[in-house]
Amino acid sequence: MKNILLAASALLLAGPAFAQKLTPGQVPAAVAATFQEAFPKATAVKWEKENGNYEAGFRQAGAKMSALLSASGQLKETETSLTPSALPAPVRAALAARYKGLKVNEAARIVAADTGAVMYEAEVRQNGKTRDVLFTADGGEVVKE
Repeated sequence: MKNILLAASALLLAGPAFAQKLTPGQVPAAVAATFQEAFPKATAVKWEKENGNYEAGFRQAGAKMSALLSASGQLKETETSLTPSALPAPVRAALAARYKGLKVNEAARIVAADTGAVMYEAEVRQNGKTRDVLFTADGGEVVKE
């Protein structure tokens, strides 16, 4: 599970630096088909390519979400935005203890498609810079290597 969490955190951290916006016509058919099957009620879909994977940002059932898919169309993970107050209590407690006085700007729940492993992401502002911090549901911080 640690390897999955580390791989997911690497994807999350590396992705934004190399993301390329795509039109729906630039998305491979296998990727689009998997996405449509998994999220048939998605609206306002926007695509990006990052590190060989495809990320769809969208809204579904009132929630802001994203899905990461491989080039072959395999769903790798989903991310659902949360209000910071909706983070699990152990995660909020860990943030309060380790990041005292920092504001959590955004939060999300990340689910690995293959294992169902859940992580929580909190975007914090520290020394004028924002960064993402990842946690397990029990409040354990996922250390980035």
